[in-house]
Amino acid sequence: MRTGVRIGVDVGKARVGVARSDAHGMLATPVETVPRDLDGDADLHRIAEIVAELDAVEAVVGLPLNLRGERTPSTEDAEAFARRLATRLAASGTAVRLVDERLSTVSAQGQLRQAGKKTKQSRSIIDQAAAVVILQHALDIERSRGEAPGDAVAPETPREGNEP
Repeated sequence: MRTGVRIGVDVGKARVGVARSDAHGMLATPVETVPRDLDGDADLHRIAEIVAELDAVEAVVGLPLNLRGERTPSTEDAEAFARRLATRLAASGTAVRLVDERLSTVSAQGQLRQAGKKTKQSRSIIDQAAAVVILQHALDIERSRGEAPGDAVAPETPREGNEP
């Protein structure tokens, strides 16, 4: 198992849930919910700040697929967000990986219900809890397989001139 803090990221339309692991990659815990910035990059800026504050070695972004493992409109959004995050974190050397997140939000909602939290009261907490589920799943995969989970995300390359 690689050492170092990892960040879990659950990308939503309105909010981005963020979780973290301990340095040994054993346990994921919630950090915060970042408002999604669809017109700018304030969300990416805040996540980069969290990565720097925690000296994280990797960010794990949830890849939403349907139950059959097929792509959805949310898949495209999460991949684009992960590429932009990889570009933002490239200078710090922090890797970004996409990991299957099927049922992470459903699982998080169930855990919060069991803890007596109502869904309406805990929308921002659900995003953090989903990030915890995504990151814990990634940590468990790495521990069981002995290899990094999911797929590495390459930073975006700048386009020159009028190329498409």
